[in-house]
Amino acid sequence: MKPEAGPSRRALLAAACAPAVWTTEKSGSRLPVTGAGEWLFEVHHDWGELPARISYGNTHGVCIDSEGLVYVHHTVNAASASDDTVVVFDPRGRFLRSWGGEFKGGAHGLAIRREGSEEYLYFCDTRRAVVAKYTRRGERVWEIGYPEESPAYQPGADGRRPRYSPTNLAIASSGDIYVADGYGSSFINVYDAQGRWKFTFGGKGREAGRLDCPHGIAIDRRAGAERVLVADRTNRRLQYFSLDGRHLGFSAEDTVKLPCHFDFRGPAMVVPDLEARVTLLDGSDGLIAHLGEDDSGRWSELRKLSRDRFPPGRFICPHAACFDGEGNLFVVEWVEVGRVTKLKRIV
Repeated sequence: MKPEAGPSRRALLAAACAPAVWTTEKSGSRLPVTGAGEWLFEVHHDWGELPARISYGNTHGVCIDSEGLVYVHHTVNAASASDDTVVVFDPRGRFLRSWGGEFKGGAHGLAIRREGSEEYLYFCDTRRAVVAKYTRRGERVWEIGYPEESPAYQPGADGRRPRYSPTNLAIASSGDIYVADGYGSSFINVYDAQGRWKFTFGGKGREAGRLDCPHGIAIDRRAGAERVLVADRTNRRLQYFSLDGRHLGFSAEDTVKLPCHFDFRGPAMVVPDLEARVTLLDGSDGLIAHLGEDDSGRWSELRKLSRDRFPPGRFICPHAACFDGEGNLFVVEWVEVGRVTKLKRIV
């Protein structure tokens, strides 16, 4: 007997924007589908085999190295027997190792960069207000604290220093490191490859060149020349700067809600949005699709509940996302019990 065929790509393309679209795995379980056009994905929630000793807190960061290993950065749940904040999986989701107890309660931004023959992890810790560089095995290379060299962070008339709490960072091809003070004073602080302060730009406001919670940051190379791209979250927009901090323009003001983070695959860009969706943009920042959108408006309530209350195929509070080498997406969310979702691209 000829085996029963699964749903055709044409059928999936036609139904992609419907409220409930499903595919069927070999095991017989049904998976929701999200996306549009050439960007269709199966939704695999709770990806990765987490050991019993680790209970996720808020899952804030995710990145993938050249071997396909997936790194998840989380704050640690109060019920967790382990304080490890960095959890490493192989491409199939099998647990490999964990470390990083020093980031407990403050684990936030995470980036990876190849430097010569090695790859290094860069972290932002909002609790200790530090930026740090580590090897992939967890050995610390350096750590940067308060940007006391910057004129923008000198004490005021009352003797108090401006608040500093870095959320994310990006690294230019020169090695310069751009650190977004998203939970502090809304500046961007720039350091050289050794972690020495160079200059500061931005600051709180709505006018061009000003920011309000610059939560995410990236070096955008899609147009050729490098530009600094900032997720200007509270202002509900994206903002572009030159490498020396000059304002170049705004983008996606009618497309994003609370943008958090960026990653790229060719001209496409993924923007996790805290208000319950992941947005895909094209090379001109035009909308490709909103993935897994939950328009119920309940995200701030749902994020505090147990995972059995999360609607399948829908996101709650996407906080970071990245592409793997095959065009699949990994999304982590700002929910109290943590969640890693793999969006497996349908080709």
